[in-house]
Amino acid sequence: MLSEKLAIALNEQMNREFDSAHAYMAKAAFCEYKNYNGFAAFYLEQAKEERFHGMKIYNYLNDRGVRVSFRDIKAPEANYDSLLDTFKQALDHEKEVTKEYYKLTDLAMDEREHATISFLNWFLDEQVEEEASFDSHIEYLTRIGGDKNALFIYEKELGARQFNDTQDA
Repeated sequence: MLSEKLAIALNEQMNREFDSAHAYMAKAAFCEYKNYNGFAAFYLEQAKEERFHGMKIYNYLNDRGVRVSFRDIKAPEANYDSLLDTFKQALDHEKEVTKEYYKLTDLAMDEREHATISFLNWFLDEQVEEEASFDSHIEYLTRIGGDKNALFIYEKELGARQFNDTQDA
């Protein structure tokens, strides 16, 4: 049985994942507004991935006999200076998410909750991938600069991304 403190922390992290989905949808909306449809599609796929993460925690809580608790979803940041800014804000956001998973893992370790530690390791690995991905996108967009042809090609590439939600949720 999970402690009340750990159950609350996992519920909060689940809600953060759903907040993240909204944040990516706001980035998609900005991209759509600016006619960056491929980048918008990328962010919509990213939102699907964040909802998948939230559902993964939802299912874990239910498997452990913990009542899932939802809170209001915060309105996401919706002001961006540029396409590049959406990616910089996304990287900053993912770094904050990583810190929260570190805190959650520390709590599980303090409580010697080995099953939860094992469960959270998947998310820690995922966060390494998320941060590296956004760091790479920032690098590419910076390198592209004002080259409209390169931006067009990169947008097509990112717009083709499909999140595989057939993973074990």
